[in-house]
Amino acid sequence: MGEVTDCDMRREGTLKAPMPPLPRSHDLDWLRLLAVLLLIAFHSAAVFYEGELGRFYVVNAQSSAGLGVFIHFVYQWHMPLFFFLAGAASWYSLQTRTHGEYLRQRLRRLLVPLLIGILVLVPPQVYAHELQAGREKGNFLEFYPHFFAGIRPAGLFEWAHLWFLAYLLVISIVCLPLMLKLSELTAVSVRLPLDPITQGVGSLILLAVPLMAVEALLRPHWIGFQNLYDDWANLLLYFLYFLYGYLFCCRTGLWSVLDQHRWLLCATAGLGMALLLALEITQRAPERAYSAPYMIYQAFRGFNSWCWVLALHSLARPYRTSSHPILLYGNRVAFSIYLFHQPLVVMVAFIVVPLSLAIAAKFVLISLVALVLSVGLHEALTQR
Repeated sequence: MGEVTDCDMRREGTLKAPMPPLPRSHDLDWLRLLAVLLLIAFHSAAVFYEGELGRFYVVNAQSSAGLGVFIHFVYQWHMPLFFFLAGAASWYSLQTRTHGEYLRQRLRRLLVPLLIGILVLVPPQVYAHELQAGREKGNFLEFYPHFFAGIRPAGLFEWAHLWFLAYLLVISIVCLPLMLKLSELTAVSVRLPLDPITQGVGSLILLAVPLMAVEALLRPHWIGFQNLYDDWANLLLYFLYFLYGYLFCCRTGLWSVLDQHRWLLCATAGLGMALLLALEITQRAPERAYSAPYMIYQAFRGFNSWCWVLALHSLARPYRTSSHPILLYGNRVAFSIYLFHQPLVVMVAFIVVPLSLAIAAKFVLISLVALVLSVGLHEALTQR
């Protein structure tokens, strides 16, 4: 990674000469594209889901057990994967930016879309929800001022799927001193003959312990209402995943551990998921409470989520030098798909749900139309 003194000077803002670009890790790009595309399928499936994870903005009269299983499967590891990838991306960003440049980039990349999205992308979703529930009779312009009357659950104001930007912005800023400290420690450890944290699969199990503790100790109280100020289970969980993504890029020996234990990680993740889904399908999961069964159950969920994040990265590792035109295009449109997909899913579902079609046909139609419109909006806006 170049001279340690150069990196230190760069981070202090005293070295202004640009560093040569690092080679892209295409395995991370492939996983990011997969995670973004799954957002469309996940939220389209939510139209046909009715369960403890909450109701979507527009729901079909009949739910689907199969899509419900799909939602529980993806929900287990999807957002942890996003935050892990975001932590890894921050490592790459800090190799070519000073502290101030990194913070300005975070504000421009996250805060500006968050504020604009709350004003433009969220109100139509809430409006569709109120229309279907029969609580709103007027047109959208008449509804729009009511959106700002109060914060959910007391009012209608919320940030919908844009909560990810708010959490990521806060976590990126809070983690900055820790990330810099990790880089300093790595600069020292590379001169040592052994790096204890990257020796064997035990290092991966050790990293799972804080995740399990968060789920066991905090999840019984903070089930997951993503309002940032009173959502400590999610906030600390995603903080750790973000930090772990940065850690893996600092301590590259951890990637080697994934390569060595790929099939063990995949088998563990698969067996754990099978058990969790069996508990959900048979409705034998413990009730939420500060009880031994529920806390053990949540600790196991934390462990299984970590196994899935590791397994997915281990499967993607062989493609770290493999690019493709689809991947290059996906990198360009991924953020636009994230921003636009959910309001489009809601609006398309509002039209499709009343149609006399099978659930599978409705799901495919909503997903494909939302994807095409998201990409179309990206192209239209970037061309202008």
